Amino acid sequence: MSEQTGRSWVVMKFGGTSVSSVDCWSTICAQARLKLADGKRVMIVVSALSGVTNLLTRLAEGGKKQERDEILLELEAKHRDLLSSLGLAPSSLFTGHWNSLLHLANSSGSALKPADRALLLAHGELLSSSIGMDALAAAQLEAVWQDARSLLKTTAEAGMDVLAARCSDDTEPALEQRLAAEGSLHITQGFIASGPAGETCLLGRGGSDTSAAYLAACLEAKSLEIWTDVPGIFSADPRVVPESRLLNRLSYSEAQELASMGAKVLHPPSIQPARRHQIPIFIKDSNRPSEPGTRIGARTVREEAQVKGVVSTNKNKIARNQLRATWRLVGFLADAFAVFKRHGYSVDLISTSESTVTVSLDPQVPAHSDELRMSAFLDDLASLCKVKIHSGCISISLVGNSIRTILGRLSAALDVFQDRHVHMVTQSANDLNLTLVVDSEHAVSLVRKLHQLLIASQAENRPEFGPSWTELTRLQPSDDLTEPWWKNKEDQLKQLMSERESAFVYDLDTARKAARRLQKLDSVSRVLYSVKANDHAELLNALAGEGLGFECVSMEEVSYVLSTVPGVRPADILFTPNFAPRHEYESALEAGVGLTVDNSWALHQWPEVFAGRDIFLRLDLDAGYGHHKKVITSGADSKFGIALEHLPVLKQSMDQHGTRVVGLHAHTGSGVSNTDVWREQLQRFLEVLPGFPEVRVLDLGGGLGVPYRRGQAGFDLERFDQLLAETLADHELELWLEPGRYLVAESGVLLSRVTQLKTKGHYHYLGVSTGMNSLIRPALYGAYHDIVNLSRLNEPAEWHYRVVGPICESGDVLGESRFLPRSEEGDIILIANTGAYGRVMSSRYNRRDPAREYIV
Repeated sequence: MSEQTGRSWVVMKFGGTSVSSVDCWSTICAQARLKLADGKRVMIVVSALSGVTNLLTRLAEGGKKQERDEILLELEAKHRDLLSSLGLAPSSLFTGHWNSLLHLANSSGSALKPADRALLLAHGELLSSSIGMDALAAAQLEAVWQDARSLLKTTAEAGMDVLAARCSDDTEPALEQRLAAEGSLHITQGFIASGPAGETCLLGRGGSDTSAAYLAACLEAKSLEIWTDVPGIFSADPRVVPESRLLNRLSYSEAQELASMGAKVLHPPSIQPARRHQIPIFIKDSNRPSEPGTRIGARTVREEAQVKGVVSTNKNKIARNQLRATWRLVGFLADAFAVFKRHGYSVDLISTSESTVTVSLDPQVPAHSDELRMSAFLDDLASLCKVKIHSGCISISLVGNSIRTILGRLSAALDVFQDRHVHMVTQSANDLNLTLVVDSEHAVSLVRKLHQLLIASQAENRPEFGPSWTELTRLQPSDDLTEPWWKNKEDQLKQLMSERESAFVYDLDTARKAARRLQKLDSVSRVLYSVKANDHAELLNALAGEGLGFECVSMEEVSYVLSTVPGVRPADILFTPNFAPRHEYESALEAGVGLTVDNSWALHQWPEVFAGRDIFLRLDLDAGYGHHKKVITSGADSKFGIALEHLPVLKQSMDQHGTRVVGLHAHTGSGVSNTDVWREQLQRFLEVLPGFPEVRVLDLGGGLGVPYRRGQAGFDLERFDQLLAETLADHELELWLEPGRYLVAESGVLLSRVTQLKTKGHYHYLGVSTGMNSLIRPALYGAYHDIVNLSRLNEPAEWHYRVVGPICESGDVLGESRFLPRSEEGDIILIANTGAYGRVMSSRYNRRDPAREYIV
């Protein structure tokens, strides 16, 4: 049915973050008033307050009375805080639902049955809509509160799951007429419906979106608006690709595909009801109500075939079924997928050949994380074929329309998968996506590169694409409590560059502050600075002044520290070589510095070197983490550390020669922001510890992540400290840390002057006077560094530039699609967070001198 001018209803759904504050309810009331003034009838659909459904889920699991009481107190506080900020007292409607929740929560100490669980979880929306009803009334808007269970009925299906039910998306003229007679403004709940017998049912994950879509279909609405906390659907995840572009418009099919393949703004099942009735969907931002957002509607016949988005999704398991004994076995797929169905597993990708079938499991299905169920499933499947499982995978999908017709244009972009292990490739039957499954450590760099090649370089002046995430967020006031140090020293930096082309500049106070934060950790006994991150003499002395020791990876570094830092003792240094020659180990022991050995070969071949000595062992704890494969330093693919299976034999050899292990060392990778990684590392240490009774130190290495993007959260030191303390509560051991990047990355910037500008195709090139010869991280790791035009710091951004250096290499790119003011020759470009692994990794490639270092 085509869109009709006679349609009078607008359905507006507001998610959890969009109903949890006074400002949000001001937006809701303002939008309702605008629609009513335009002669529309309005149905407002609300989710539970942010975080409430998670609390209710924990409550439904049962547990001790004290735990349930604590959850109820937190739930009460969330709702009463909102009521108080709105200047409202609890209404009888709210109080009735709250008392009902208390009764359900206290009726059983064990996990609730599905029907009772559904009823309990429904109270999140019942409570938020009750508050919303009063908020509308306080704004002089006369609304009718509707129980969603009287509006939406689930379809009667055999074995219906009350926690993930479905409803009909047929129009209901009688319902529309009843609601129209009752009033022009209504408020109801998302996520909730009633079953055939009147029981409470839920619509599953993302159920509020789906509720709104069903109601829009029932009312044959003019439009469906989904209000959330982002300005619309973007061409990639803005957290990974800040240059991702707002998608001004999408077809229903494209939106469905983006949502299904990983874009989380819209729940996939909500699109079909709107598509069937040709109801346009608008994705809107409750924090930026004036922004147009993304419009989803029918595709026009003139729309050009193109890629609209690059999305990635974690794949918990990839199952590869290999048939060896039987070739072209008739009915194999039917038999195999019967096993999937029997065990409740959902397949979302499939690739086949004569003797092999590769599938990935839908990560959104909770059953896939059940290890006992997985074991039974694999045993059953093994009776049909040989099964091989790959974990830690991620899918990367190129989503758009008519993908088959533009495969030639994609060929150059697919070069980014060279030297990557691609587990499977699928091209969707609906011609809307091309998907590749790869190891997860490659995901971020691949998504960035693909987005740049396929979208960022071609999006200018195309009506489908709106502003980038960077553009939109730069228009908003900063939420940061502190500005980066270089903003407060703008004049000094410009003066320093008055007669220079490029310079690394360091702020010692920033490094000192980072050191003090680490020194305050209760669980950590000693902090050693990893010298390889930045060996500038003044930085070393500043950190020594804060009480830090030093971690060195070569005897040259050891000698340099001893000669550069007055008062430093050999005991203040830990030497951690890797595949170094024998004489370095001998020199270290003779000098009296601490020594870490990370190869059992050295201990077996040179036992006399370590006889009677105290050493640390660097272990490979089997799990590596990091922002790029080349900075992951644990696991079989890494050259670092002693494999755990070698320890029993190695210990016998060391005992024979009187070699004492007094410390265990590990370093899993760099740029890690997940604090749980270190708890896992400690737990693995504790499993090894009984074999080494003389160990008194556990060295966790470094790798603490720093925020390289504006607005990105910093490393959570408080939780980090708490996890370490809890894990070692029953052990008398010292914990050491060896951070480098965390201490100095934010203290440094690279300044470089604009040399030339050029436009070629869709690219605007901005050349600067130094490149990968000074800063190789972007070329080597695909690392991201924030880039600003220091000469025009307060001018509005206008152009997307590819920032490049003067080195004769295509990889000499410092930043892709950076949104900057219109720049000119001579402007000073600032590249942030270059205090770590910048100047120390530089070279004189092309015989160009790298940038020199200065202190402010």
